[in-house]
Amino acid sequence: MTALAVPTETAATAEPGDLDARSRAILDLERGWWRVAGAKEDAIRERLDLSPSRYYELLGALLDDEAALAHDPMLVRRLRRLRAARQRSRAQRRTVAAAG
Repeated sequence: MTALAVPTETAATAEPGDLDARSRAILDLERGWWRVAGAKEDAIRERLDLSPSRYYELLGALLDDEAALAHDPMLVRRLRRLRAARQRSRAQRRTVAAAG
């Protein structure tokens, strides 16, 4: 008797439709915020009714969500690269400050 493996839904197999409306709106704003007249923070408040700090918390979590990657792969990969570069820069500054 052999047991059949039943695939389960995981983050790695997430479909683009798995994102809620707010998550899609955050990614949409991040994709084209520079086209909006005024400051990005104003657009965040007006379009999403979120504080900028909450927006960036949610955006950071979205970058780690495979459903977000499936929804907009180019944007999420670009934002992940930018985040990694900022993390490396901060780590490098800490190392230089500690050595000095």
